[in-house]
Amino acid sequence: MTAMTPGSNLPLNAVRVTVDVAAPVRLDVSGLLLAADGKVRSDADFIFYNQPSGPGVAYRSGGGAAPDSITVDTGALPPGIERIVVTASPDAAGQTFQGIEPTATVRHADSGAVIATFTPPQLGTETALVVVEVYQRGGVWKVRAVGQGYANGLAGIATDFGVSVDEESAPPPATAPQAPAAPSAPVTPAASAWGQTAPVAPPAPPAAAPAPVGTGKINLDKGRVSLQKNQTVSLVKNGRPLLSQVKMGLGWEPAYGGRDIDLDASVIAYGPQRNHIDSCYFGKLSILGGAVKHSGDNLTGEGAGDDEVIVVDLGRLPAEATGLVFTVNSFSGQKFTEVAKAYCRLIDAASGEELVRFDLTGAEPQTGVMMAKLIRQFSGEWEMTAIGEFVKSRTVRGMVKPGSQTL
Repeated sequence: MTAMTPGSNLPLNAVRVTVDVAAPVRLDVSGLLLAADGKVRSDADFIFYNQPSGPGVAYRSGGGAAPDSITVDTGALPPGIERIVVTASPDAAGQTFQGIEPTATVRHADSGAVIATFTPPQLGTETALVVVEVYQRGGVWKVRAVGQGYANGLAGIATDFGVSVDEESAPPPATAPQAPAAPSAPVTPAASAWGQTAPVAPPAPPAAAPAPVGTGKINLDKGRVSLQKNQTVSLVKNGRPLLSQVKMGLGWEPAYGGRDIDLDASVIAYGPQRNHIDSCYFGKLSILGGAVKHSGDNLTGEGAGDDEVIVVDLGRLPAEATGLVFTVNSFSGQKFTEVAKAYCRLIDAASGEELVRFDLTGAEPQTGVMMAKLIRQFSGEWEMTAIGEFVKSRTVRGMVKPGSQTL
């Protein structure tokens, strides 16, 4: 048996597996069959207590005395189904996962032998979770620990994956949306516009346009911008705010001749009074109703390889989230003087175009660094500023106070 951590995965040595989700309170558990686009093909692919069976996937109620479960028969799944996500939400109306630690147990469906367990860490105001997923990669079926939280209940998860939730098919009020934090929160007119699909920006010129020395603000009209410490770029191009979804890629390399270094990238969200709202990191891969998501794995973006990527949907951020600070920490205690270089870059998620880059030089013997910040202006547009300030902290928790001081 393996105890999984967020983002970890295991190959499955059984064709049929059952996922039990248990907690100190009763949970509603469901499964969704997803195609390559990450969506259900129809509402028939949403398997829950009112629709307990589908092709290759079945729901079983524990009746309150035992955990609810989802069984997946990978050999019976329809062609084109690449992933099954298993979700859970508290049965009681309005209840969150605060103080509740649900545990998913993955078993051989036939023998009952335990394959793995997973307990999502540090849950709070979430009212629904994507707990684990069974997915196919390279012809091999695997299970991955996810632990992604939602603030608007099981119906919010269903809608996110393409299910048309109505009064007949939706779960009862116990799991109905509870004032979604991001999609329905009031935002500025400009922020609302970012939620729409905008024209793809023209390709950036081969060479980056360096930011002018001084304090004057620049925008993206001349293509990619290379920032220096404390310089700011307005995320506006051709008079229009940036597309709604951006990726912040963060990367680093070990110092020449040095050993591998394992760093953790995070983003901290703040309110208008510099108050800490939430933190997105390897232990909590999604915050603010899914408006900010962490890759959880090393990803390779266009150009140089990004070690970790954080996706920010600016148009879905709640109105109270006015500042984001991007940080990197060395949990193992290695200093940034053991890093040859560190950088962050902002990428248009729709086109893959690199918009802004900040290459950090002159590292200090500390275990944390604040790389950059995104600040929402009164006009509704966002500005990115390169920070490059080092602090003594091995975890994102220790970055919250110094991060607020940069806003």
